[in-house]
Amino acid sequence: MIKDLIKFLENKKILILGFGLEGQSTYKFIRKYLRDQTIYIADKRENFNEQSELLKNEKNAIYISGDNYLKNLDNYDIIMKSPGISLKGINTEKFEEKIKSELELLLEFFDVYTIGVTGSKGKSTTSSLIYEILQKQNVKSMLLGNIGVPVFDYIENIEEKMTLVLEMSSHQLEYMNLSPNIAILLDIYEEHLDYYESFDKYAEAKCNIFKHQKKHDYFLYSLDNSIVKEKAEKYKTEAKRYGISLEKDKNEILSEKADNTRNVTTLKENKVYLDEKEIYNSEDKRNLLGRYNLSNIMFALTISEILKLDLSKTIETINNFEPLPHRIEKVGTYDGVTYYNDAIATIPEATINSIEALEKVNTLIVGGMDRGVNLNSFIEYLNKSNIENIICMPKTGYMIGEKITNQDIKVHMAETMEEAVRIAKKVTKKDSICLLSPAAASYGFFKNFKEKGELYKKLVRGENE
Repeated sequence: MIKDLIKFLENKKILILGFGLEGQSTYKFIRKYLRDQTIYIADKRENFNEQSELLKNEKNAIYISGDNYLKNLDNYDIIMKSPGISLKGINTEKFEEKIKSELELLLEFFDVYTIGVTGSKGKSTTSSLIYEILQKQNVKSMLLGNIGVPVFDYIENIEEKMTLVLEMSSHQLEYMNLSPNIAILLDIYEEHLDYYESFDKYAEAKCNIFKHQKKHDYFLYSLDNSIVKEKAEKYKTEAKRYGISLEKDKNEILSEKADNTRNVTTLKENKVYLDEKEIYNSEDKRNLLGRYNLSNIMFALTISEILKLDLSKTIETINNFEPLPHRIEKVGTYDGVTYYNDAIATIPEATINSIEALEKVNTLIVGGMDRGVNLNSFIEYLNKSNIENIICMPKTGYMIGEKITNQDIKVHMAETMEEAVRIAKKVTKKDSICLLSPAAASYGFFKNFKEKGELYKKLVRGENE
């Protein structure tokens, strides 16, 4: 499998576009197997190569940096584009077919069974849960992709007939011409509007997870998300379709005849059914809270049934599964207040779901980078909520705070996380919850949501005092 990939890369004019986590992973792989081949590396950071320990002894690389790093992209045979590089505003027609990613090359050259997971929210939890289910049932598997594990870092550990769970972001999917054997599309909401020409371009990128599927593949998607339903109806692949719904029963779904879905996983009277078979009791005690996590669980249960796994073991794994860090993560209880870290919530829908999952939120900390997401529905929701304190951080938090009209809600403006936590400790009622759930991206103020969440946890615990 690796031999075929190396042969594909050999004697090609290859550009590594973006020298972050995945770009460095691609570089290490190519340099290991093609030691003397010239590699072109482009990155916006000036003199990035001089600051990289990895490139210290490199003799056969040509570097492009600064504002011109996206020029002349049609001059290469292969463009290994890192997910974080946006080509917004650039006409890609001449070189679009040359754009590749580690994930696409994995699908093309490796004889493995692949389960791909994407969505605006929930993809890390769902992919990790599916991987855990496989592991507990001794299925030889790996978890790779957007979860923070570049494919090429572990490519030598991939064995034939292995099952790979792949978390796939819209950025990774944008130019892909291949799809996994099982494609999961959880949801599509307004997100990454700074990266794409339009919201529809973002939604279309997500659709590459299923657009290229074949007859023996499976496509699992939400019947409750209008954008997902619209896109699923638009692209009629040969894959067998499974619709997932928290809101409708099977007869209602099948009567719509919107597409060729014949298998459905639904919720009725707190029981989850795959078609007519009861597969889960939603009232079971579990660590994944809220309706959106129940939807994630329904996707995982459906995968278990498709793969003919032991259902009782699957249920046991689901109920024991701990939330990933920064996803409704319980920080602890201090002076009678329980603090939760939900820094991953970068869109309003995610924050709303977390508020409803926890129920007793007295203080909410919101705000982050403004990416043009419409906040009106979110503000309306907050005005009708029982939350008593909203602590607003720049920039979107200030925009939200200015439009809170409910007189029972106290709005507090905070410039820093230190100030936000200090206010939270003063105003939050005992026997209630303080929730950090930004409803916006962290960029511009923090490196990423992880850095934001880690600082919040340290401040709550008093580790920075």
